[in-house]
Amino acid sequence: MQFAAVIVAAGSGSRAGGAAKQWRPLHGRAVVRWSVDAFKAAGASPVVVVIGAGHEAEAERWLGDAGVVLVKGGATRTESVRAGLAATGQPDAVMIHDAARPLVSPAHIEALIRALTEADGALPALPVADTLKRDGATGAVTVDRDGLWRAQTPQAFRLAPLAAAYAAWPDAAPATDDAAVVEAAGGRVALIPGDPLLMKITHPEDFAMIERLASAPRITRVGQGLDAHRFGPGDGVWLCGVKIAHDLMLIGHSDADAGLHAITDAVLGAIGAGDIGDHFPPSDPQWKGAASDLFLRHAARLVGERGGRITGVDVTLVCEQPRIKPHREAMRARLAEILDLPLDRISVKATTTEGMGFTGRSEGLAAQAVATVELPG
Repeated sequence: MQFAAVIVAAGSGSRAGGAAKQWRPLHGRAVVRWSVDAFKAAGASPVVVVIGAGHEAEAERWLGDAGVVLVKGGATRTESVRAGLAATGQPDAVMIHDAARPLVSPAHIEALIRALTEADGALPALPVADTLKRDGATGAVTVDRDGLWRAQTPQAFRLAPLAAAYAAWPDAAPATDDAAVVEAAGGRVALIPGDPLLMKITHPEDFAMIERLASAPRITRVGQGLDAHRFGPGDGVWLCGVKIAHDLMLIGHSDADAGLHAITDAVLGAIGAGDIGDHFPPSDPQWKGAASDLFLRHAARLVGERGGRITGVDVTLVCEQPRIKPHREAMRARLAEILDLPLDRISVKATTTEGMGFTGRSEGLAAQAVATVELPG
C-alpha cells in the first residue's frame, strides 16, 4: 500500500519551555527529524512536514537534506493538517503524526498499515491505567476508567474517507486528533496496541524522560518452547491457530494447539515469565476447550507491559500426519495476526522423525518454537 506521512510541526511548543520543542536537539537530531527518519525508513512517500511561520531557518538547518516536502501551517491544528494533506498527492493512505512524539518506529507504522485492511483509520492507544479523578464542587470525584484509552499518533487513514471527513469538518470546531474528524463523518477507526515509547513531549520535564528513552539500551532475548499432544478420535487438528480437517484430533485441556502452546512458552521464556501452565493451569476448568490464541495474546501483552516487543517467531511441527505444507501459509498469516507482526518475521516449518518414536508411530505430534524479544536494557 502506497502511503504518505504528514508530520505536524507547526505548534509553538510553549508548554515545553525554551525553544519550540520540535526543533530542539535530541541526541544530535532535532526532535522532528527522528520522526522524519522513521517514516522514510518505513517507505512513506512523500513525507510532508508542516511548519509554523518563523521556523524556516530551523527547518533548513535540521531538514535541509532530509528530502521532505515543507508546507506552512495555519492558526489551528486543523488548518495545518489540511495544508499537509494538500501536499501529499494521491496515495492510498496517509499517516498523520505529531512531531512531539519522536520515538515512532517503522514497526509502529507497519502495524497501522495492516490495520487499514478492515477500517477507514487506525490509531495506537494505551488503556488508562491510573484512577481518574474530576475536581468537583465538593471535592474529588472518581471517574470510571473502564473502556477508556489514551490515543497516540501516528494515526493512519485511507485517503478518501480522510479527505471527505476534513472537507465536512466545521472550520471553527477544534479537533484534538484526526480520528475524531473521521469518526464524526461516520468512518470506522480501529485501535491497535499503543506503545509507551510513543510518549508526547509536552512539559519541560518530558525532555529528561525522552532523552533517557532515546538512549536507553535495548537487548534481545531468546526463549524456546516445546509441546506435544497425543491423537484421539475427532474431526480435525488445531495447529498454529488453523484447523486442519483430519480423522483425528489432538487431546488436551484446551484446544491442544501444540504450535501455539510452544510459541507461548517461547515468548514467556524470553521474558522470564514461567510457562503456559503457570498462567493457565490445566486444573482450572475455565480453560477447558479454550482457543489457544488467548494464551499467546496474553504472553504478547506481558511483553508489551515490560516495554518490549516480539521481533520474530520460528516454530517447527514434528508429525507424520496431517500434512503441514498445504496449510503453512495460512498458519503464518494467523500467527502474524495474533502477534501483530509482519509476515516475514513468522516462520512455520515441518519435519518427521522417519517413523521413529511416538510421532513416527502417529500417536501424537510435537512442536518446538523459538521467539526473539526486544526489551529495555
